[in-house]
Amino acid sequence: MKYVLVGLSCVLLILGFIVATSYYKEQQIEKYGFMAEQNAELFVRDHSPTLGSDDAKVYLVEFMDPACETCAAFAPFVKKIMDANPGKIKLVLRYAPFHEGADNFVKIVEAARMQGKYWETLDIMFKSQNIWASHHNWQPEKLWQFLPQVGLDIERLKKDMNDPAIAKIIEQDMADVKALNVQKTPGYFVNGKPLQTFGYKQLLHLIQTELDLQYPN
Repeated sequence: MKYVLVGLSCVLLILGFIVATSYYKEQQIEKYGFMAEQNAELFVRDHSPTLGSDDAKVYLVEFMDPACETCAAFAPFVKKIMDANPGKIKLVLRYAPFHEGADNFVKIVEAARMQGKYWETLDIMFKSQNIWASHHNWQPEKLWQFLPQVGLDIERLKKDMNDPAIAKIIEQDMADVKALNVQKTPGYFVNGKPLQTFGYKQLLHLIQTELDLQYPN
């Protein structure tokens, strides 16, 4: 009888722990939303460039390549959606340099981040992309003429591109690309939910659905 009581006590303790853990997790998710989920780190790493309020409840995660024409085409569209919903959306950029040599373009924009010029550099890269990366006809030497426009120290940029920390960022992002089965750029996730069918309307619908869920009033 004694052993039965001990066994029952252990079972009750385990069940109590499971219930408490489950309740705590639900409370955390309710309070912090998507970022409280266990797999959130696959989508948002400490090194990930972000744009938008830290209090935003909708995380738009984009796996991108600075040389990707579709990424450049979608950038103004994403900005428009964020402007229409101030403080509610946080954009998180991740890298998926699938094509040969694309790592170098990621290294450029990451080296620019060391000078506090990340978003300006990415913007000028997208705007001049038809000159240096049209239809994957990459001519990276033509990109350098545009970079001084955002106030970059080009010599420092070329040196910082070789920082091992940048290579580690690319390595980690590509590992997450594989884990999340991202097949092409741009690859979008909204609060961890993938964009199943690609297109402007489809992305807007996915974002709006999550906005309505997170901001019901």
